[in-house]
Amino acid sequence: MMMNIETVKVNSLKAWLLAARPKTLTGAAVPVMIGLALSWVDSWGYEGDSFSWVAAALCLLFAFIMQIDANFINDFFDYVKGSDDKETRLGPERACSQGWVTIDAMKYAIAATTCIACMIGLPLVFFGGLEMILVGITCVLFCFLYTTHLSYKGLGDLLVLVFFGVVPVCITYYIQLHTFTFELLTASLACGIVIDGLLVVNNFRDRDTDRAAGKQTLVVHIGASATLTLYLLLGVVACLMGGVFWLNGHLLAFVMPFIYLVFHVSTWMEMKKIMAGRELNRCLGATARNIFIYGVTVTLGILLS
Repeated sequence: MMMNIETVKVNSLKAWLLAARPKTLTGAAVPVMIGLALSWVDSWGYEGDSFSWVAAALCLLFAFIMQIDANFINDFFDYVKGSDDKETRLGPERACSQGWVTIDAMKYAIAATTCIACMIGLPLVFFGGLEMILVGITCVLFCFLYTTHLSYKGLGDLLVLVFFGVVPVCITYYIQLHTFTFELLTASLACGIVIDGLLVVNNFRDRDTDRAAGKQTLVVHIGASATLTLYLLLGVVACLMGGVFWLNGHLLAFVMPFIYLVFHVSTWMEMKKIMAGRELNRCLGATARNIFIYGVTVTLGILLS
């Protein structure tokens, strides 16, 4: 349902909550959850107290703030570049284009959230080493590059795979145990594939307006039919990649995510039925829910195994 602009006061708390897009935080939480679950279980084989709850909390908080920062950046630059036309926009309404948040206020908010994320991430140097500074700089840099440039070049899906899969899962684990494993890398790729479903639905809905605006997303390149197949395969492939958990003695972490796959297939069927228009926002919300189900089932599967 679209929000009536008259119900949102300019720069109010409600306006900022809408701009932060709380529903997207599932995509930030899930990779950290999986990385922490794997590191917690694997830490049992280490001598001493090798798992830090402080570092775990900092990783989760950093992921949340960076996601909000990315949402603010996306909101601001899409408005400035003219990508968010409130007359033709099909997706959920955006704060700047709707006038809920002023341009100057959004600039300050982007600066503030970027600084807060850096302040939260800096103590992770004590747990993961100086290399965490490079990781943090890279996250901030690509947070800006995604909206301002790379998403228009069809690289959005690759960035999701890296920065919602490989980086958060592997770095969360590395901060705790200072190593990497094949199981970890495979789990991180599967996580990124699942979360990419959110971008695929978003770009599937916006394929015609993106094409008109010259935004060359993957969906624009491969077409609607191939995109529907891609969306289905994301869930199937991610679950099959979970076989690595089975090989490493985490059988439940392989079996339980098939609960997610049931919901994923249901959402795919709804996408095929709707095909175009604002009604696809239902599939966007359902995909966010599915991602959370995936994260919970994998995490519980690892811990219970």
